[in-house]
Amino acid sequence: MDSYIIIVIIIGIATLGMAWMPSFTKKTGISDSVVYVLLGVIAYECLDILPSPSPLVYTGYTIHLTELVVIISLMGTGLKIDRPFSFKSWQVPFRLLTITMLLCIAAVTFSAWYFLGFDLPSALLLGAVLAPTDPVLASDVQVGPPLEDRTDDVRFSLTAEAGMNDGMAFPFTWLAILLAAASGTSFTGVLKEWFTIDLIYKILSGVIFGVLLGRLLAYVIFNFSEKNKHINLNDGFISVAASLTVFGIVELLHGYGFVAVFVAAITLRNYELDNEFHKELHSFSDQIERILVAIVLLIFGGSLVHGILDYLTWPMALLSVIFLLLIRPMSGIIALIGTKLHLKEKLGISFYGIRGIGSFYYLAFALREASFPLGKELWSMVAFIALLSVLMHGLSAARVMAKLEKKFSQIA
Repeated sequence: MDSYIIIVIIIGIATLGMAWMPSFTKKTGISDSVVYVLLGVIAYECLDILPSPSPLVYTGYTIHLTELVVIISLMGTGLKIDRPFSFKSWQVPFRLLTITMLLCIAAVTFSAWYFLGFDLPSALLLGAVLAPTDPVLASDVQVGPPLEDRTDDVRFSLTAEAGMNDGMAFPFTWLAILLAAASGTSFTGVLKEWFTIDLIYKILSGVIFGVLLGRLLAYVIFNFSEKNKHINLNDGFISVAASLTVFGIVELLHGYGFVAVFVAAITLRNYELDNEFHKELHSFSDQIERILVAIVLLIFGGSLVHGILDYLTWPMALLSVIFLLLIRPMSGIIALIGTKLHLKEKLGISFYGIRGIGSFYYLAFALREASFPLGKELWSMVAFIALLSVLMHGLSAARVMAKLEKKFSQIA
């Protein structure tokens, strides 16, 4: 059989299946991520002609495919948030972005270094790649399409957190890379370079250029095209074009493209909050994202039966479970102390910090940029955590979120 034709057929069937997944999840409470990882396992077990799914073999493809998924997801995530941006109304996601994220990085880094015997750069890299809540696999816990009639603090907080902290994991990933590549360079010099360039400049440039490009896009879409009737910008694919353009421009300027894409999406969304065109923008972005997610999850499922977990030890597995059941939830609860949220809302926000494709991207990127002696062990552990997250969160999120929404959501 021609492997290319088989791959085309599998992608076609997987994409077609994504059209039924929302209805399937609604009826069964099982996330599409669970289904597609399982299908990936089955496909790779039954078909020997499929190409290797190992991210260690195809590092470049892993980086670019996961990067593309995250870029599209960040734009869609920003476009579907109805709540106008302000530091006051967004205080919960900002707490998760700062307190929760830093606590998670610190706890994982220390645990991997002290209990697992990881070298410091590898331990820090593990903490960094596990820090962001994944915007790609978290659709079951996020808000729905734009212009919904109900507001939900749990879904809003998880959606905004996923959009913001996926880009904010980069500074700590770069710190791990710089430490791994230091080889005799003074720690002070490394820290100074990291603080001025990777932490301050790249974040600020991502935010600033994200706002400017977002406002430019909003003006072109909502003002310029309406005044010039011969220019018709009413196609939803503009959202994908915008996300790729913003990402590319800001990366050329050495800023964080992920940060810029989400900021641009929020800026675009806030320009005319009640404009119906936001639905079309989000819809197209969401459709492209779901196609790409189907492909990535099938490959991930295949990697599970092709050795990605071979370097996982029992202590590493234990820390993985502790991370999902204790470190992330406790870090979330601590960050939400003093807020007006109900305890059940705090527990929902803290527990459903889903990990997945974003972590794959950061790990693949870091392993390309520098040599980490425990690269294979890191892949095994991150893959195991992603698998646990898919199963734990994917089998429970729909039901739990529906209950929380029924009790705490309000008419907008």
